[in-house]
Amino acid sequence: MKIIIVGGVAGGMSAATRLRRLDESAEIIVFERGHYVSFANCGLPYFVGGIIRDRGDLLLQTPESLGARFALDVRVGTEVVQIDRKAQTVTVRDLLTDETSVEHYDRLVLAAGASARSNASKDSTVPTHTLRTVDDVDHITAVLASVAAASAVVIGGGFIGLEAVENLVHRGVHVTLVQRGPQIFTPLDPEMAAPVLDRLRERGVDVRLNATVTGTSALGIMLSDGSTVPADLVIDASGVRPDVTLAAQAGLRIGESGGIWVDGTQATSDPHIFAVGDGVEKTDAVSGSGTLVTMAGLANRHGRSVADSIAGTPGQAAPALGTSIVAIFGLTVALVGWSEKRLVEAGLAHRIAHTHPANHAGYFPGAEGMSIKLLIDAESDAILGAQIVGGSGVDKRIDVLAVAMAAGLSASALTRLELAYAPQYASAKDPINQLGYVASNLAEGTSVNLQWHELAAARAHGAVLVDVRSAGEFAAGSIPDALNVSLDDLRARLDELPRVPLIVHCQVGQRGHTAARILTQNGFDVRNLDGGYRTWLAGTSSLVVSPIAERVLV
Repeated sequence: MKIIIVGGVAGGMSAATRLRRLDESAEIIVFERGHYVSFANCGLPYFVGGIIRDRGDLLLQTPESLGARFALDVRVGTEVVQIDRKAQTVTVRDLLTDETSVEHYDRLVLAAGASARSNASKDSTVPTHTLRTVDDVDHITAVLASVAAASAVVIGGGFIGLEAVENLVHRGVHVTLVQRGPQIFTPLDPEMAAPVLDRLRERGVDVRLNATVTGTSALGIMLSDGSTVPADLVIDASGVRPDVTLAAQAGLRIGESGGIWVDGTQATSDPHIFAVGDGVEKTDAVSGSGTLVTMAGLANRHGRSVADSIAGTPGQAAPALGTSIVAIFGLTVALVGWSEKRLVEAGLAHRIAHTHPANHAGYFPGAEGMSIKLLIDAESDAILGAQIVGGSGVDKRIDVLAVAMAAGLSASALTRLELAYAPQYASAKDPINQLGYVASNLAEGTSVNLQWHELAAARAHGAVLVDVRSAGEFAAGSIPDALNVSLDDLRARLDELPRVPLIVHCQVGQRGHTAARILTQNGFDVRNLDGGYRTWLAGTSSLVVSPIAERVLV
């Protein structure tokens, strides 16, 4: 069997090496239009920042090493420009000589990935690069090496943009981050993104929200807000779009998300052609609809799967959760599943739980806080998504939640997970267990919560806000016009509270829950402000409040 693979990075190379392990007799050719194959593209920003010092560490394999170990015919600098499905051939162009040739295939694997979606000005005279290839890194480091006190503009505050910002700052570059929308890192909900914006500004990053690059001048990069910022370099991290050029030209089915449609075995609408990677549509784990998830883990997993399919042992791909994580100046940001914004836009009924636990026992030195948001199906109690922002321990909690989602555990079932405990690693009630307790209280009706963006409307309709923190905490910062009655004094001061709907809150939600239970059992109509003062403060400090609040409260 002759197998041709288009694209030699994550998905394509995983398919090629797995195929060789399954079939020693197959002829396997990999065409890669770039200069390198099997490189660590996730490590590129960290080479720019000098954290990864040896460029060679990024180059995991070469055509020669892949030929020696796996008997693969890997051809770099070659681009597949056309597919003839009837003849089962591809036309290939040598990018160095511009010569073309035709190769027959028995099976074809498309792993071309995604291409950059540029928001940079097309007439920019400042060097502008994406951060997706080894060539990109070489160009960027050359520019930075030629300037004594460099400045840079990064376009886009997503995963790659944030990694670029951190590593440029680490290298001593002054960075302006330009974000088209009103919020940094849009996969997060606004109250969860607020700490990310704070951390960027703490580290001296000039963050411009609601702005785009419009052009260049002698003074630097011109922005849509009318300002001009200095820049020796522009990194365009605006995002990517699936590369479906070959598939579309060949008449293959394109999915509703814009990626190449595949079935559960990674086969396209042509049974002789398979597809994997960032250019391929995945099945969303929450909705079951087509979605785009551009993660290296999925690309590698599906590359292995397509090899199994071609070798005659196909398996069905699992739906995609979109589990992801990024670090920014010591802050870890992780998410899985859907956000509140997405659930509201889809009209899916849901509950929300915010908690603010420490990563391990508070009495053990070095405890770091984190903020967790759990999204729960209002009817089934299924976990729909989660977001975590904090220090140490964020990674293992998001992984537990991703496994819980994949296993179909309910939110309340998190209370029953037996997780490893020692004071330096966790608390006796792990943050995951605590989430479960909150979710269980919501499911059983033991607790009725109110979200930060619902508070203003509830107060406008006559609800009274009661802050049950201590007088000292109240004096250090409070929600305007709140009534302060500490939890410890609450039972003795019940007569002072008006018999109207009450909203109670503490710092993070736990004392608020206790206060709500006291008041409910004394005949009050009461709700607990979810996540307490800390969540409210983060949410109201963000620059996007009304779009969510208006949709939720209608």
